[in-house]
Amino acid sequence: MTGVLAGFLVIGVVIGVGYLVGRRGVLGPHAQEVLSRASFLVATPALLFTTLAGAELGDVFSPVLLVTSVSALAAIAVFAVVGAVCGWGLGRTTIGALSASMVNSANLGIPIAIYVLGDATAVAPLLLFQLVVLVPASLVVLDLAVPGSGTTLRERLLAPVKNPVLIGSALGLLVSAFDVRVPGFLLDPIGLLGGLAVPAVLLAYGISLHGSPVPGRGAERAPVLTAVGVKLVGMPLVAWLLGLALGLGPQTLFVVVVLCALPAAQNIFTYAVTYRTAVDLARESITLSTVGSIPVLLVVSALLG
Repeated sequence: MTGVLAGFLVIGVVIGVGYLVGRRGVLGPHAQEVLSRASFLVATPALLFTTLAGAELGDVFSPVLLVTSVSALAAIAVFAVVGAVCGWGLGRTTIGALSASMVNSANLGIPIAIYVLGDATAVAPLLLFQLVVLVPASLVVLDLAVPGSGTTLRERLLAPVKNPVLIGSALGLLVSAFDVRVPGFLLDPIGLLGGLAVPAVLLAYGISLHGSPVPGRGAERAPVLTAVGVKLVGMPLVAWLLGLALGLGPQTLFVVVVLCALPAAQNIFTYAVTYRTAVDLARESITLSTVGSIPVLLVVSALLG
């Protein structure tokens, strides 16, 4: 339980700094957008490249990958159906589906993997699934759903190929798959840029909280509560049931449920800001799921740990 609280403390402090920065206005009126775009266009591609370039892809094919990925896809399907019935629109539904399925596997998942699960690599399968499948597919949908600068269908269809996040991920996978040794004079600056991704996202998120309405009470109340409910209850429940059906051992079952009970990733907010769609939905879902995941993770640790 100490590890759960420690993980939340780390990101809470950085978000708090961002809130104070936003309240004082020390970075100017455009700080949120600049930080978000810097993370999306520069830092996140660098982080994904270094993460995937150093990954052992053979470790991805495991029961943890199967259970967590199926649970994430189930969460997406549930939210997509609700979004279609309620007429929330493709872009809005995509951000909501990400909020219901994409977990904070990096800046919160890694500390929890270390302090709660006892293995920093436990989060790798889910992290790679999100980087290789979930994020690229979602960005393709957003590129097609949200009007961009291109005026022709051809330009809209080619837009995903030009996405920096997808490019960084693809290059990282190629380096890992072919065991390419990237020279230190190239890898070091890329790693330095990648180190900006998480703090930039957290600071931008903290800035956005200043002057924002109480989460779950605004115009996005219905999709926010739906996303949070699916994320904190539905996704870990599917993981638990699927793990039991597959006969997973107690430790592996604990791992998959904890991973699926993590809150929505802060990067979703970056995508919402970048594509200028469902920003409030992303922000409020992240806030509520982050706060709500604390008791959920404590209960999971007490019952399965």
